[in-house]
Amino acid sequence: MQTWKLKKKVKKIERKTWKTRLVAVFLLVTTIAIGFYDFPGIWNQTGQYVQAKTGWLPPTLTEKSFRLGLDLQGGTHLVYEADMSEIPEEDRVDALQGVRDVIERRVNAFGVSEPVIQTTTSGGTYRLIIDLAGVMDVSQAITLIGETPVLEFKEPGQEAQRDPTPEELSQLETANTQERAKAQEVLTRALSGEDFNALVSEFSIDENKEETQGIIKDITGDSYYSEYAALIQQRGVQPGQLNSNLIEGDDGISIFKYTAPAEVTEMLLSHILICFEGKKGCASQTPALDASIQIGNLKDQATPENFSELAKTYSTDPSALSNGGDLGWGTATDYVASFSLAAGALPVGGISDAVETEYGYHLIYKADQRTVPAYTIQRILMPLTDISDIVPPPSVWVNTQLSGKNLERAAVEFDPNSGQPYVGLTFDTEGGELFGALTESHVGQPIAIFLDGASISTPLVQQAIYGGRAVITGDFTVDEAKLLAQRLNAGALPVPVELLSQQTVGPTLGAISLEKSIHAALFGFLLVALYMMIVYRLPGFISVVALVLFAFLNLLAYRLFGVTITLAGIAGLVLSLGVAVDANVLIIERFKEEFASGRDFHSSIDEAFKRAWTAIRDGNMTTLISSVILYWFSSSFIRGFGLTLSLGVLLSMFTAIIVTRIYLTTVLDWKGIRKPFLFGIKKRS
Repeated sequence: MQTWKLKKKVKKIERKTWKTRLVAVFLLVTTIAIGFYDFPGIWNQTGQYVQAKTGWLPPTLTEKSFRLGLDLQGGTHLVYEADMSEIPEEDRVDALQGVRDVIERRVNAFGVSEPVIQTTTSGGTYRLIIDLAGVMDVSQAITLIGETPVLEFKEPGQEAQRDPTPEELSQLETANTQERAKAQEVLTRALSGEDFNALVSEFSIDENKEETQGIIKDITGDSYYSEYAALIQQRGVQPGQLNSNLIEGDDGISIFKYTAPAEVTEMLLSHILICFEGKKGCASQTPALDASIQIGNLKDQATPENFSELAKTYSTDPSALSNGGDLGWGTATDYVASFSLAAGALPVGGISDAVETEYGYHLIYKADQRTVPAYTIQRILMPLTDISDIVPPPSVWVNTQLSGKNLERAAVEFDPNSGQPYVGLTFDTEGGELFGALTESHVGQPIAIFLDGASISTPLVQQAIYGGRAVITGDFTVDEAKLLAQRLNAGALPVPVELLSQQTVGPTLGAISLEKSIHAALFGFLLVALYMMIVYRLPGFISVVALVLFAFLNLLAYRLFGVTITLAGIAGLVLSLGVAVDANVLIIERFKEEFASGRDFHSSIDEAFKRAWTAIRDGNMTTLISSVILYWFSSSFIRGFGLTLSLGVLLSMFTAIIVTRIYLTTVLDWKGIRKPFLFGIKKRS
């Protein structure tokens, strides 16, 4: 009987051992898979090697860059203050949130991917902090943000708007699958050495391919085609080399080859504009002769030291008041011909004579000049169907006479019977009459409410509504109803905003910061890994393997959750790496103490994790609390530090308590490994 029980216990232990081994193998495979997902270029290059040896090309991964913040990518940092003097105190926070929402939609329309827009309300001030990564045209961004929100009420036109049907979505998926397969086939042919010019002529849908042969020149990091420049830099593509993966964009699927390096001259310019009657965008009635005299007088006064102040005082460029006429870095192609010619002829520090363009008379000051790397590529542009190519045009909405100027107030209210939230609207006298007539003629039909050209609500009219009061009902949550009221109030009561400061981070400076940060992180990781393996030997090596998974999991989280990586965020990652190492050190030291007390290897590991857990838990929780506070009660780059530190702390507990334990337990199943020397402990006498 005792023999049978012993055999049963041994089988149970064996089953547990195999389960642990399988989990350990799964974790190793997962680490490799996540590593390839984080760095798809390595997988694609491996696929090319496999193809060269076997003729079979494994599926390629789409290369998508991490979201980089302003300090790593370059761009514009703006700080605005909202004028709340005309807004009741109880409505100011909502008004600020409404303005933030309007600005975010404007920035998205400007083409900025994932802008960072934050609000602060400390000390009686109401400010917006806007980070536009990758945006170097400061004056255009300022003009766009400062425009007044537009609220419109529209009636339906000829047809109702609808979502794509399942058949249309299936049609889109089928078309995209076929297009990607065709593009992959052309890429494979190009990689095999087929003439690229012939492939451009045969397959490219670029309208100018006959004239250009698909060649695009002077691609820089802040140009329209910056994605190609980024890939060339990140992957180390050499002249004459073909990029090994497909690139999907708004214009289609691209296959490109880096043909030749180039250099472009950039100029740091400022200008003073005096527009006059008849010139483009000029509201002034100043005669041309008077403008000519004025620009001549300014030329006599202008020096490099006072140029900015003269621009703020006299320039008719709307942005000059805030930026002193600064145009930032640009190439000759960024300006009209006469302006570019005059700027190119100036020496650094020189001020031009009066230069006439379609906008008026200019004085140009060249503060600096530099040469930056550029690239020439040749690409095959292939089609990629969009849902707009399949679904019929959206509904046509027609403006009515009712607009945001007639809306006095929007507020969240609640149905006294059901408690359901809705948005109540109060119109002025004219607006009440217009709304009554509009609803009377559209019973049973929707009326669309547009803010900044985008539909925010399409309520169905149940009956004619008179008296200047209306409600927007729907399946709203309280937050959704509050957001709608904020949007409406932002359109009806635009809050003036004043630009307090602006800061431009050049793309070259951002690239240098990114390169140094990556080198610092890698160097720090290698030093930590070397220390752990020298001091703690086998457990140290296992800890390093777990730390590799920890690093990959952090990068995976950044991709999945859209984390914007900044210099401060990298600091949070490095600090969380130290927290992860600290947890492993606690466990290993506990293990050594337990083994010295007379326990065997397995029981020492189990007891070490039990005894170290409380210290690890408490230490990590206090760090986590601090990082969460930093995230919720700070702004801009400090929030990035708090976010990456929080993610790192959570993942460090997982890798230290679960992953390291599984690896150590699995390793100890081999008797040949159970040597005190390998674990950095003294052999028992």
